[in-house]
Amino acid sequence: MARVSTDEHGEAASADSAGLTSDAAAERLRVDGPNLLPTTRPVPAWRKLAAELTHFFALMLWVAAALALVADMPQLTVAIVVVIVVNGLFAFIQEERAEKASARLRDLLPATVTVRRGGELRTIDAAGVVVGDVMVIAGGDRVPADGTLMVTHDLAVDESTLTGESESVHKTPDESVWAGTYAVGGQGEAIAVATAADTRLAGIAALTAGVRRPRSPLAAELHRVVRAIAVLAAAVGGGFFGLSLLIGLPAHDGFVLALGVTVALVPEGLLPTVTLSLAMGAQRMSHRQALVRHLEAVENLGSTTVICTDKTGTLTQNRMTVTQAWTPAGAVTAVGEGYEPTGRVDGKDSAVGAARYLGLVAIAASQGGIVFQNGAWSAVGDPMEAALDAFARRAAGHSDPDRATPDRRFAFDPQRRRESAIVGRTLMLKGAPDSVLPLCTSPGPSVLAAARRAVDDMAGRGLRVLAAATRELPDGAVSVDQVERNLTLVGLFGIEDPPRPTVAAALEAARRAHIRVVMLTGDHPATAVAVAREIGLVTDESRPLVVEGDDLPEHDDALGELLDRDGVLVSRVSPEQKLAVARALQARGHVVAMTGDGVNDGPALREADIGVAMGLGGTDVAREAADLVLLDDDFSTIVAAVEQGRATYANIRRFLTYHLTSNVAELTPFVVWALSGSWIPLAIGVLQVLCIDIVTDLLPALALGGEPPGKGVMDRRPERRHLLDRNLLARVFGVLGPVEAAAAMTAFLVVLWLSGWRLGGDPPTGAALVTASGSAFTAIILGQIANAFACRSSTRPVWQLGWRTNPLLLWAVTVEAAILVALLTIGPLAALLGQSPPSIAGWVIAAAGMPALLGADYLYKRVRARQRPGP
Repeated sequence: MARVSTDEHGEAASADSAGLTSDAAAERLRVDGPNLLPTTRPVPAWRKLAAELTHFFALMLWVAAALALVADMPQLTVAIVVVIVVNGLFAFIQEERAEKASARLRDLLPATVTVRRGGELRTIDAAGVVVGDVMVIAGGDRVPADGTLMVTHDLAVDESTLTGESESVHKTPDESVWAGTYAVGGQGEAIAVATAADTRLAGIAALTAGVRRPRSPLAAELHRVVRAIAVLAAAVGGGFFGLSLLIGLPAHDGFVLALGVTVALVPEGLLPTVTLSLAMGAQRMSHRQALVRHLEAVENLGSTTVICTDKTGTLTQNRMTVTQAWTPAGAVTAVGEGYEPTGRVDGKDSAVGAARYLGLVAIAASQGGIVFQNGAWSAVGDPMEAALDAFARRAAGHSDPDRATPDRRFAFDPQRRRESAIVGRTLMLKGAPDSVLPLCTSPGPSVLAAARRAVDDMAGRGLRVLAAATRELPDGAVSVDQVERNLTLVGLFGIEDPPRPTVAAALEAARRAHIRVVMLTGDHPATAVAVAREIGLVTDESRPLVVEGDDLPEHDDALGELLDRDGVLVSRVSPEQKLAVARALQARGHVVAMTGDGVNDGPALREADIGVAMGLGGTDVAREAADLVLLDDDFSTIVAAVEQGRATYANIRRFLTYHLTSNVAELTPFVVWALSGSWIPLAIGVLQVLCIDIVTDLLPALALGGEPPGKGVMDRRPERRHLLDRNLLARVFGVLGPVEAAAAMTAFLVVLWLSGWRLGGDPPTGAALVTASGSAFTAIILGQIANAFACRSSTRPVWQLGWRTNPLLLWAVTVEAAILVALLTIGPLAALLGQSPPSIAGWVIAAAGMPALLGADYLYKRVRARQRPGP
């Protein structure tokens, strides 16, 4: 970190406009360190662990432990404390892993800046900016360091991150720009005067580091579920205590039973398991080039019903090449490494000369281009401007064109859809044909009519068309409206941007998933249709709905009705209209994913349910506003992220089903005891319930949270439902839970019956009771092993899922089985739990519960499939 030196008047020392040399910059970076904000002081580990030991569910268990101690049950007290500590440690470890995963993901977010070093433009990592660097700032860039402006061209900066003022500030030379602010328009160059911890932003960041994000809808839903379960657990426990008193059970025994019921129903490990599942989903997305900025967006992606996507760079490769140029003197076409006239040969010299001048006009009105660095040519700035620079060089015979230095620039504006520069008294302009041609008054009506036909022809072949024009300025013309009129058309560019090879398959996958795709583009309608046909967004037989931005209905209802279909093409759209599109579709109940890369796309990205920004070609403003950043700018990555989002949501429902099934099996012995008036003894005790929770509700649940996307996850409609819905509850309380509970109670009662006990007789004691209890305990755990595999899918039987697709689950159930054997055979542990190994009959019945559960689940899935056919 460093600050620029100042002279005796306190002013920043001047810098060469060519910038630092590479060697000088490297030396300053070595001495001052990278341009990175100081990391915030992390929350101490002991505080994080304390939070995991004192949340809502933990407090309930602490109260239970205290009551057990008061009731002179030290073993139960120790057991409950062990549960609290084990769950707290497990949750703490999961949170640490999730936080580290998120930190690694944040490191993947591109953060680059253009600087001028040794007189040449260079694109470097923002961390490499040093004091004295000349920073080239354009609309959409985030300012990487505090600086003093040397040159400005209509530069406007959003300083709301520092000042809170929403209005952008227009900057002039010698004014300051601050790290962390955004250029919303225009261009400028500034010398860096402070980096890293010396920036104004660093001081504010230290103050805001402790601000916590508001609770997400998913988090609110989870808290609703677990609080409802906790309240139910407390109510059922209290009911059992009252019932025990009514049937004459001693208060001490009734309290123990009520305590066991309450502990059995509290899902202690649910929240940390959900967090880790989201983090695992985000990590998998990062491997597929999708950076999740907020973990909750993982779940939201799975509910997407409409994707509103840009064309350039998302559906296409953003590798632009000028394949054809039209001028009044004739057209030229790319041939080999140069350009040759199209049609008549006698106009070769004039056509090539006009094309050469056309290239000079275009690069004069551009900021970006191509540079030779690290042994290869690379683009700097906008890929389209790089294509224009390459055209100018090729048209000039691969020599460096004589670039004019503008005296003033009028930056690109989404409303004007053009950009211009003044060189001496000459205006040089480029922009969308429909924006430029109406301003042209020469070289005559017939030539302008021919130009419009050329635009339609090139657009109809899928080329992106750009127009260039000039004007000799009169004295007194200073504003953009005064200079950008009475233009002379110089020519047109036909720019090819080939579709991405992965897009066609991704669009087909989106259709199978019942996700509608709307193309939003600033290009000519004919260009949009040609590209849409090439990638399969519309078919050759269909008549696509093509709407120009200016023709979109203003009312949300009419706009939503117009766009609520697949394959809609909206051309010449503005960022403000993208915002209206998002709102209109949301008003019709859609979950909207919106892509964007520009400054003005920020509001639309924030408004959409899932804002998707481009990581390679997007602006910093767009990336900051987004929930998802595409590291490869590829549309297919959005579809892959949706697939993972659906899988993650399904995983949350999987282990919620798993948890609740266990609770049903644990609760049933207490219900049977109560309904029988205590004639049927308790099959399992409180300590066994706690042990089952530790063994069954952690490792397999964690493994279910890592279940990969199933084959049919993209073959059904998006789902918007509560985590606890009718189908889940019916499966748990109508199928899985009762079968597992029946196996446990059958094993318990059969073992007692074979030992000579009969209903209504004296209560069983001794070896018979502990053997029967061990049988019930074994049946529940074996049932949970089968249940873990059943929960892998809500529609397909176990034998169709494959055994190697989730290796974590195989490890989890193997460990679970080993712990079961230990709890049954290690004498002190078995005695503490009040159980012993099952008899042969107990083992047979407990093991039979596994196929019984899988069979019942299969029949349930078959019935569900018949009730709701199709994907």
